[in-house]
Amino acid sequence: MKLMLTCKQASQIISQSLDNPLSRSDRIKLKFHLFICNACTRFNQQLHLIKTAVQRMKLETENDTTIQLTVEAKARINQAIESKQH
Repeated sequence: MKLMLTCKQASQIISQSLDNPLSRSDRIKLKFHLFICNACTRFNQQLHLIKTAVQRMKLETENDTTIQLTVEAKARINQAIESKQH
């Protein structure tokens, strides 16, 4: 098993990890790369922060009674967001 990833490969695996579980091999290779690469470590942290912020905003929007959208409009927006995440 080759442990050395390029930054491009690492960033692709990081992106994939947001939506799908990684294989054991990819997890090991990514952990090794993140151990030696500060730039990819920051990229990983930033992507996870963005994902958390978007999820929080979605929940806040769904529960905000002051937003003057119809239930159908909210459902369409949430459906569009969900389809983009997969």
